[in-house]
Amino acid sequence: MYFVTIDCGTTNSRAYILNESGEVLGKASKKVGVRNTAIDGNNKRLKEGLKEIFNSVLKSADRDLSEIEFIVSSGMITSEIGLLEIPHIWAPANIDCLSTSIYKVHDTSVFPIDIPIYFIRGIKNKYDPSTTQVKDVGLLDFMRGEEAQVAGLISSYDLKFPVTVIILSSHTKFISIDNKQNILGSITTISGQMYEAIVKETFIGKSIRNTDAFDETDYLDYGIIDVAFEWVTTSGFLRTMLMPRFLDTLLKTKWYERRLFVHAAIATEDMRAMNQFESLGFPHETDYVLVGENKRCSLYEYLLKKKLPHKKNILKITSEVDIDRLTINGSFHIAKKAGLL
Repeated sequence: MYFVTIDCGTTNSRAYILNESGEVLGKASKKVGVRNTAIDGNNKRLKEGLKEIFNSVLKSADRDLSEIEFIVSSGMITSEIGLLEIPHIWAPANIDCLSTSIYKVHDTSVFPIDIPIYFIRGIKNKYDPSTTQVKDVGLLDFMRGEEAQVAGLISSYDLKFPVTVIILSSHTKFISIDNKQNILGSITTISGQMYEAIVKETFIGKSIRNTDAFDETDYLDYGIIDVAFEWVTTSGFLRTMLMPRFLDTLLKTKWYERRLFVHAAIATEDMRAMNQFESLGFPHETDYVLVGENKRCSLYEYLLKKKLPHKKNILKITSEVDIDRLTINGSFHIAKKAGLL
């Protein structure tokens, strides 16, 4: 028995072909996602891209369509700019909730291949639509895709609960999991997109552009991180974002020092979102799991330990293979719980 998992994101999508034991037999990816729908005003390019990925993953595993039982998909594919908008389920939610709420579609007008597709629903923070007002907007949040990663994390790692998961990608998402392995909700920032906007749309981009062959992959200077932290705390994020220009034009600094300063300032601003933990009923004194690129995880780990300060254990999941495996394992585990395997 074989099935395919599809993880559809904002800018990139990936597909994997698995057997009934969860072994990955093939992989395909393409730079296509719901961003294309937002730009185009329709999801034609997204559909075509996902169809291409599906056919590519079959080819990579030397399998035919007739051998594939179904697709399990998660991520932005269930948003209003994905293939089909499917409502979130309410937090708190666990893996059982995700498996019982899985949504089956077999319609080539939705996914242009004649095969059943099971959509994993996202999760939204609990609120009362009849009483919640604009002033309460900061308590609202949702996720699409991260719930599959969390399911993979819970099913694959020996964790001590409660735990807080911090996923670092185009967004930063803080996800709280209680001692019964319920996802209590999330807090999201646009950290990654903010960095891209600073690079592309402000004159600060010039000051943090690489000008030589220095490899910054593992470069961390805790003194620079400390300085960025202090200025964000003292003068605010917007004032601090101007400082790389001063470092560039008035002081003798390197581009990679200034770039780290920007990353540290954004990370510091991210940490302010944790002030909402209490109002949302999220436990604060928990172990943490950081998921993302190694350098970025190390930066957040330093801030958690040295600046908050955080005394609990911190697990970092940083390799591309291990991060991909979270969604794969989560989709497999949810499909199994749903009786599909």
